[in-house]
Amino acid sequence: MSTTIRIESLEKIQEAAKTFVANMGDNTVFAFYGKMGAGKTTFVKAICEELGVEDTITSPTFAIVNEYRSDLAGELIYHFDFYRIKKLDEVYDMGYEDYFYSGAICFIEWPELIEELLPGNTVKVSIEETESGEREVILSELE
Repeated sequence: MSTTIRIESLEKIQEAAKTFVANMGDNTVFAFYGKMGAGKTTFVKAICEELGVEDTITSPTFAIVNEYRSDLAGELIYHFDFYRIKKLDEVYDMGYEDYFYSGAICFIEWPELIEELLPGNTVKVSIEETESGEREVILSELE
């Protein structure tokens, strides 16, 4: 499985989010890879909005995890940011298994810091900026 979604501009991010949602399938854990400033949080926010979250969606940089509920489906959505994690013990202490294996949707930023803990069916989402300033979002299987 490999799908590429183009985000031509910030004005077209909801279109890209709609395409992402259409390609989620039965998967629940999504690991977002990309450099600082690539647009991971902005894209996760657009996806959450597309899934029916009406709460204010913010980066969980300091909280590590934010919990949202889809007002459409009533589903739980967890948004993680592991940028500030210093050691895996912190992730064990927060009870990561309760989130990752709950069946709820999990969007994970900076997954490279906890890669060994990701479930085998995690979808890798790479976001890269092109020379023209567009973003390319590639969904693939985690290796």
